[in-house]
Amino acid sequence: MKSRIAGLVVALALGIFWSPLPADAQQAGKVPRIGILPPGPISERLHLWEGFRQRLRELGYVEGQNIALIFPSAEVRRERLPHLAAELVSLKVDVIVAVGLIGAQAATEATKTIPIVMVGVAADPVGTGLVASLARPGGNITGLTLISSELGGKRLELLKTVVPRVSRIAVLSNPTVQASALQMRETEVAARVLGVQLQSLEVRGPEDFETAFQAATRAGAGALITVDDALIFTHRARTVELAAKSRLPAIYGYWEFVDAGGLMSYAANLVDQYRHAATYVDKILKGAKPVDLPVEQPTKFELVINLKTAKALGLTIPQSVLLRADQVIE
Repeated sequence: MKSRIAGLVVALALGIFWSPLPADAQQAGKVPRIGILPPGPISERLHLWEGFRQRLRELGYVEGQNIALIFPSAEVRRERLPHLAAELVSLKVDVIVAVGLIGAQAATEATKTIPIVMVGVAADPVGTGLVASLARPGGNITGLTLISSELGGKRLELLKTVVPRVSRIAVLSNPTVQASALQMRETEVAARVLGVQLQSLEVRGPEDFETAFQAATRAGAGALITVDDALIFTHRARTVELAAKSRLPAIYGYWEFVDAGGLMSYAANLVDQYRHAATYVDKILKGAKPVDLPVEQPTKFELVINLKTAKALGLTIPQSVLLRADQVIE
């Protein structure tokens, strides 16, 4: 994995984006172009796009020969997504792969004809108006969602099991994102059932993280849960660092946080999602219409635990939780 990611880093450094196809491919006019619309910096998602590329290779695609991937020309900021989506439309790409709710929304606003494959959408695609239904999406968008009605409750339950005496839990979220509000409501319902108080910590930009954790310390929070969001994912190393500094046991959305030193994560595997997005692209390139491809929800959620972090926090992970874990980092 590291060698493959290193190769992708080289491609990024060389600026291989928005690049024209080779002359022979342009003349043939048969090389499909896949426009990539990420919600944040590519550099923080290298392993995810490598998973996407790997699956394409398994399906018989060779970049530069029978497929071309068009990435943004610079690191992505949320406010530029509508502009980037419009650029992809102007380039007449064959498919747009849009990541996250904000990426999917930008893509659907930019085109009603180019097929769109969404991936990593941590919100209800029906409730947010992206699709008419999961079974029959309607329009030109389909793909994968990360949402599950039980996800917030399960995370809170796991955290309470590991820190049974906790009574106040901080919730880190980005209030500017529609998906965050939906997840917050779900987490609040679970908190009432478990008898814990929630403290909202809001981050709207990179400069807000330090202040948010200071607020958690002042309020006496005893643990932390994060709401799935592109901003928090991009700054996962900083989030984990501040949680450790604040002595807050935390459960995160994805294993990437645990890999960065976080305590626990519980969610669908993002690499698997990106790989499956490549399968959707393949089906569309072979003639399938988005309207005929149901939106898929995750059926398996992975629990990852970092025992080194638990030891540093003075925690003993209950055997019942360890037995449920899909991966334990020691």
